[in-house]
Amino acid sequence: MSKKKKETKAEVSEEEPELEQIEEIDEIEEAPTEEKVPKVEEKAVEEAEPEEEEIIDERIYTVPLRKAYWTGSRPRRANRSVRILREFVERHMKPEELLIQPEVNDRIWSRGIQKPPRRLRIRATKNADNLVRVYLAEG
Repeated sequence: MSKKKKETKAEVSEEEPELEQIEEIDEIEEAPTEEKVPKVEEKAVEEAEPEEEEIIDERIYTVPLRKAYWTGSRPRRANRSVRILREFVERHMKPEELLIQPEVNDRIWSRGIQKPPRRLRIRATKNADNLVRVYLAEG
């Protein structure tokens, strides 16, 4: 058995590519990546344009989430906080569609499901399509 293992190792070492071949392969791989870089930049510019939508109304609110602590069980508090936030924004901004940004969701869930914040400071923006986006208020 030991002879067979030695023979297979010798076969593998013979098949290894030479240094010149490796350099040629690296040059070939680098060329297509350079072409792809401008395309990615173009896409980034195109994606940035729709975000510059006309904002009709922008308001800053402090949303009281203390009602979430009166829910039947502790493991449902963060879920209820998101629902309370959604109801609050719908009541005050009257949107057709509501989008809560991930940063707001992360803040609610930051201390886990059982201890959401008692209040949350948000910035709600409304565009011409009656779409409301909820961001964290800075400061």
